[in-house]
Amino acid sequence: MENILTNDILEERKGSIFCNSQFKNNLKCDSHSVAGSVSQRACVYCGARVVLNPITDAFHLVHGPIGCASYTWDIRGSLTSGSDTYRNSFSTDLREENVIFGGEKKLGAAIDEIVQRFSPKLIFVYATCIVGVIGDDIEAVCKNAEKKYSIRVIPVQSSGFAGNKSMGYKAACRALLKLMGEPKSEKLQGVNFLGDFNLAGEIWIITKYLKQVGIGIVTKVTGDSTYKEIMNAPKASLNIVQCAGSMTFLAEEMEKRYGIPYIKVSFFGIQDTRISLMNIANMIENKETSDRVKKLVFVEELKIRAKLSQYRERLHGKRAAIYVGGGFKAISLIKQFAELGIKTVMVGTQTGRKDEYEVIRSLASSDTVILDDTNPAELEKFIKEKGADILVGGVKERPLAYKLGIAFCDHNHERKHPLCGFEGAVNFAKEIDSTINSPVWNFV
Repeated sequence: MENILTNDILEERKGSIFCNSQFKNNLKCDSHSVAGSVSQRACVYCGARVVLNPITDAFHLVHGPIGCASYTWDIRGSLTSGSDTYRNSFSTDLREENVIFGGEKKLGAAIDEIVQRFSPKLIFVYATCIVGVIGDDIEAVCKNAEKKYSIRVIPVQSSGFAGNKSMGYKAACRALLKLMGEPKSEKLQGVNFLGDFNLAGEIWIITKYLKQVGIGIVTKVTGDSTYKEIMNAPKASLNIVQCAGSMTFLAEEMEKRYGIPYIKVSFFGIQDTRISLMNIANMIENKETSDRVKKLVFVEELKIRAKLSQYRERLHGKRAAIYVGGGFKAISLIKQFAELGIKTVMVGTQTGRKDEYEVIRSLASSDTVILDDTNPAELEKFIKEKGADILVGGVKERPLAYKLGIAFCDHNHERKHPLCGFEGAVNFAKEIDSTINSPVWNFV
């Protein structure tokens, strides 16, 4: 049967957009973007910076034009409990003459200057698009610097023009594996927390829960983490993966290299927070821990039940559109909206995988539009057609929502308030209520 939703969109995009009732597990996803369709995805380099930037005592040296170095802490919401080195971004500031004659000497000089001025333990060197074009050997430059200064100088192969944000995630994960090194004989009691970037202090909320039930954190990867913490990661007994899009590859590799099993978790929304805590306790196989988790969940849910009921009354019957980075977050958002009495009418991701879209399909209504790696034109079309009251996305989606005269919720790394755990569920409901029921929409 013809997919009636895709009659007026690019022919090459028709395999990536479906109405849920027509979805037959054949959605095209996890592939390169269609050239010319102005995808909402970010570049390879951006994906790498998302993962590595929150390592708080690392130096981030961008080998490329100065514009690429604008990607700093100041446009992210990651917080630190220690060093704030990660707030800075260093660049080789490649110019036209470097493009012609090569930029390796300039990179070596930049590393020399950082070492002499700051005495770092760890430097990440990011390759950008132009480095991929001119062919600078950043591996060799970093290797020489490591030998010269006896510190870790790790290249991140994040040149653009040859992939998408997901490839940047993998480039960052390979850099982390280089840092972790060989398997460690010493083992520590506790888990690694992969894929939480400590936006507005979210990792501190979840760490508090885990501490209350007797589960320790060995390493946080990468929110509020340090060089020393990352080095300890191979000693943990379990990896829990919050951002599946960026960290599943790392978890799989750590299972192969260090024998550490992993589970995917989500701490967005009451239901997924409860399930994730129980799943971690089950993996640890300790009855006392399981009992403590049940008690914690009971107490925390009791605290917020009345507040959520108030918001549910004000939001019941509204319609939501979701466009976020990964599939796991989209799944949690569908559940959160359902808890608030809101119907999800459109849902899509930048980097979702087939198994994640299958879960999305099972949760969404039959008339929900499901789309992968979309562009502004498609978002506008389906937001209008489905009558969405709110769009949940990131900084690139915000202007579109406001131009269409609908509410917007930032669920990306730019936000400054926590949305995870039980406290975060209340913050989320409060934000959705304040934006959907704002009187400003009466004047649009």
